[in-house]
Amino acid sequence: MSTHTLSVLVENKPGVLARVSGLFSRRGFNIDSLAVGETEHPEVSRITIVVNAEDSPLEQVTKQLNKLVNVIKIVELDAATSVQRELLLVKVRAERAMRSQILETVQLFRARVVDVAPDTLTIEATGTADKLDALLGDLEPFGIKEMVQSGLVAIGRGSRSIAGPALRTAA
Repeated sequence: MSTHTLSVLVENKPGVLARVSGLFSRRGFNIDSLAVGETEHPEVSRITIVVNAEDSPLEQVTKQLNKLVNVIKIVELDAATSVQRELLLVKVRAERAMRSQILETVQLFRARVVDVAPDTLTIEATGTADKLDALLGDLEPFGIKEMVQSGLVAIGRGSRSIAGPALRTAA
């Protein structure tokens, strides 16, 4: 099995996400990551789905997705031809004596502190899953109190866009 990142443009209407994700679950696929948001067109949303699947069954699911009335376009994005990022917020124990070490780690990973409390620091970082895993590994000895991580978002590199003239208007 291999990891696939699908970028799905859909009409921004209630129930569309449920229909798209339901199609994957009915076919026995586990969605590893799911991120949804409006595009530059308010009537269109982009769903970024990461699944671990064989090529042939995934192709069948993609064909069935294309049949859904609210699906506009589907593109598979590979890591070499796209920019892929996740967002991480992590709250770390930060006693005064350890803060300088934590801040050095934060700078090393080009992250930033977004909240300071007497006994914790909340850190925001964006990057690939590997980068965020490495950051968490370095922060683990200080004590991670809480964390939340977004799903993967991805966009094609360069001037190519999947939202071009082929984008049909949502009725």
